[in-house]
Amino acid sequence: MSAKKGASLGSDPEDWLKKLLTKKELEHIKFKYFKKGVLALNVDSSSWLYMLNIKKESLLKDLKKFSREAKDIHFRIGDV
Repeated sequence: MSAKKGASLGSDPEDWLKKLLTKKELEHIKFKYFKKGVLALNVDSSSWLYMLNIKKESLLKDLKKFSREAKDIHFRIGDV
């Protein structure tokens, strides 16, 4: 997927995730979109949803290093 409008550093949001998450975490998520400062991810189970929500604040802080427009991360159980 290509970077969405407003993404800084000319990098793809999926590349950001590869730098922010562990290999194990990446196996359980799927990038949906990054727009209006919101990164949306599908998660494959409620247990991974819980684990990622625990890390949400630190992930958001690190995400802001890649895009100053980052405001929130939305996790949702769905197809991965």
